[in-house]
Amino acid sequence: MQTAPPPFEAERTEGVWITLADGRRLVDGTASWWTACHGYNHPHIRAAVEAQLRAMPHVMLGGLVHPPALTLSQRLAELLPGDLDHVFFSESGSVSVEIAMKMALQSWINRGEPARRRFVSFGNAYHGDTFAAMSVCDPEEGMHAMFRGALPEQLVLDLPRDEDGMAAFEDALARHASELAALIVEPLVQAAGGMKFHSPEVLAGVVAAARRHGLLVIFDEIATGFGRTGTMFACEQAAVVPDIISLSKALTGGTLPLAATVACRRVYEDFLSDDADKALMHGPTYAGNPLGCAAANASLDLFEREPRLEQVAAIEDRLADGLEGLRDCRGVADVRVKGAIGVVELERRPDHERLRARFVEEGAWVRPFGRVVYLMPAFTIGTAELDELIRAVATVVAESGRQQAKSE
Repeated sequence: MQTAPPPFEAERTEGVWITLADGRRLVDGTASWWTACHGYNHPHIRAAVEAQLRAMPHVMLGGLVHPPALTLSQRLAELLPGDLDHVFFSESGSVSVEIAMKMALQSWINRGEPARRRFVSFGNAYHGDTFAAMSVCDPEEGMHAMFRGALPEQLVLDLPRDEDGMAAFEDALARHASELAALIVEPLVQAAGGMKFHSPEVLAGVVAAARRHGLLVIFDEIATGFGRTGTMFACEQAAVVPDIISLSKALTGGTLPLAATVACRRVYEDFLSDDADKALMHGPTYAGNPLGCAAANASLDLFEREPRLEQVAAIEDRLADGLEGLRDCRGVADVRVKGAIGVVELERRPDHERLRARFVEEGAWVRPFGRVVYLMPAFTIGTAELDELIRAVATVVAESGRQQAKSE
């Protein structure tokens, strides 16, 4: 707070636009941290939330249930692959990861194997800012490195990229299998850890290795779920189904906070017992909030009624064409596109605040982090607005390259 500039005051949002208090309009390149997949203030979602607000803003799920949660649970179970059909609601992605990890640990405890208490995760991983979630983030390069030693020590490995890497990965699993509860991975895209991509074949390979050694598999699809990578869920591209999946961000179309941790039948049945101590003792106060569930149901309506995945494919093509020319720009290390995600990776970590301010001057809301400048817009963005974002990225990245050249 001592060095951060004052934030820009937002006054309203509509579609893909953010209007600031001073009247400036910015085309949003981040969909508010990838949540507003249908654009801001969509009338269908707004109407659903308004109707639910009149009927029942909230009621606890402890001993009660309500139609929006029942409907959403059923729809998620039908939408997700395999037998991922037991839904546990919470209010944020990080908490949904905590719940997934807790489910995995207690699953083994209930099975009489309490020694399985560690997790396998990967370098460049990011799973949230709460305590257990921090422990499975990258311990060296991630934003939580200062807490190393205070967090539970997990087995953090390199994500294998070739046969040698896969052999080393499997060897590590073999050496530690008896103490490992689960593997946790962001399928296809490690988002906040640097927008690192991996192939469906790599994902399928690490899942197969985990299964050979008896580990549960957790997919963190908080960033990738609901169409962002080109399929409704990223795991579909690898034809693999996890034991537990965490969902949030775009779940409500960027309207209200809601998350879901969805377990397969085997994990669910590990908690069925006459012994009450084997229950999953976790109770977020706003779990299954009716307003959030109403927004999520309306968001799923839009995926059913409107061509969202076709829109993602069109965004992918345009991002690929528009950003490719930056590959030869001074200071650019890589350009990559996956679904509605466009990434320009720089050779050096830039001055983030300077670049963010320049994007605002260019009429765009883009927030570089680490060494990446990225775009993850709403799926409903028009061609003209997307081209404006691409133009702004090209302008600011080229400027950054020229300034780097002057400093060398």
